[in-house]
Amino acid sequence: MAIGDVGQHQCCGLYFTFGKGISTNFLKDCKKTNKRAFNMKVLWITSVYPSDKQPGAGVFHETQVQALTRLGIEVTVICPVPRNPKLLEFVKKQYRVHHGIPNMYRRNGVTVFRPSYLALPGQLRWAQPDQRIATTVLETMSDYGIEPDIIHAHFAMPSGGAARIVAEQIKRPWILTLHGSDVNIYPYFSASAKKAFQQSVTKANHVLAVGDSLKTKAKELTGRESVVLPIGVDLSVFQQVEESKGELRKRLQLPENKRLVVFVGRLTKAKGVFELAQALEGLSDEIAVLFVGDGPANGKLRQHPDFNRRLFLTGQVENHRVKDYMLASDVLALPSYTEGMPTVVIEALAAKIPVICTAVGGVPDLFGEYRHLLIEKESVADLVERINDVLYGNLYTTSIREELFERIQAHYHIDHNALLLKKEYSRTLETTTE
Repeated sequence: MAIGDVGQHQCCGLYFTFGKGISTNFLKDCKKTNKRAFNMKVLWITSVYPSDKQPGAGVFHETQVQALTRLGIEVTVICPVPRNPKLLEFVKKQYRVHHGIPNMYRRNGVTVFRPSYLALPGQLRWAQPDQRIATTVLETMSDYGIEPDIIHAHFAMPSGGAARIVAEQIKRPWILTLHGSDVNIYPYFSASAKKAFQQSVTKANHVLAVGDSLKTKAKELTGRESVVLPIGVDLSVFQQVEESKGELRKRLQLPENKRLVVFVGRLTKAKGVFELAQALEGLSDEIAVLFVGDGPANGKLRQHPDFNRRLFLTGQVENHRVKDYMLASDVLALPSYTEGMPTVVIEALAAKIPVICTAVGGVPDLFGEYRHLLIEKESVADLVERINDVLYGNLYTTSIREELFERIQAHYHIDHNALLLKKEYSRTLETTTE
């Protein structure tokens, strides 16, 4: 049974039912119990994590880490930073994105290390950086006396490959979570990339996947079974609405006389941002698109003929402010070419905001019986049709919004999923120390 399926499980000596939400009393009892429990130390190795300079990078990781710390788990994060040759940093801005981020900082009570390693363009295609990343992780652990009970790596490549080496060196078990691009894209770069992916997945003590589609594809590529544990979201944030849509638009200086389609994420071609911008040509003049985020596509989007009239760009926005832009809009659009389990879609459904999204990665898992609401990737025509259906055709009825909301509540609550993740940590430790 996949984690999140309906069924009775035990945690902290208490039984509860998944798939039907999670009670407040249960959470309180578990937190009390954990204060008396073994203080587990977990080392996270990931390629993305928020910082003051990049508050939106890997924010879903931070949300999960915060939930784990509330359960009494001590989490340390090592997020290795690629250091490119100076010439490349001088020539291209994209190789300077990590400049200004400190090597170590405390963020919301969690210590985050950002050691650098030598990186080369296209390394995931032909020269896996596993060993270089592992070396800098081990040096950081030695310098700061980091002694975890278990390692949790995120993304099979490159973090998973590095975690495998680190775990072997310090003789600790490790868990791998598959998120999307590491399954859907990276293994197909080259024969060496596929081999690196297979090695990471097969060598981990335990493998998690954020969606059913990733679990299926990972098994096809490696023969290894994984357990489905979706990304959790702090759903309470979207239940604390203090301003009306009109008030939000006025404060955020958004057009009050437009029907607003919002995109939230990194501005790249693979996110379908150009198709979304092009869709404006086939839509009524009263419809505008708001892009919340930053990325390499920013410059080209600014050249759109409707820039600052029907196409708006916010730039990088702190995570706690993203909610306001979503609630100020009429519909969320995420026309990505590929996805894992996009947090922003979960958040939109939790806020009962209609979603227009491509049927890629784990997205169909979110919609269940309402998968027909999804569209094909790289299709401007589909975007135009679906935006009109949602804004003028009442495609998202009240009952559909409520049912999708209940689905999110049952399977994607951050505290719910953190408890399940803690159970996986304990299970892995038990099976590797027997």
